Amino acid sequence: MSDLAAALDIVGARWALLIVEQLLDGPQRYGDLQRNLGMGTNMLATRLRELEAAGVLYRLPLRHNTRAYALTPRGLALRATIDALGRWGENGSEHEASDEP
Repeated sequence: MSDLAAALDIVGARWALLIVEQLLDGPQRYGDLQRNLGMGTNMLATRLRELEAAGVLYRLPLRHNTRAYALTPRGLALRATIDALGRWGENGSEHEASDEP
């Protein structure tokens, strides 16, 4: 398996990079992630478990049986990739609007 394929096994699933993007600004509670991303609770729970198992994020216990999620150094290392993908998406939408090859 190539390094790219291995990386996509971790962050290539739908919503995974969007979760990481939300956590780049700092820890967030589960409910805040769900509200900000507008995703279903089952999918969010699944993606959080997968990203935690891959060492991308970790849980922070809070009071009253709630928790927050924060990025590990491995998760924080995705910042440049997420920024580059955002620029690529922005350039793609500009390209579509201009209809130039």
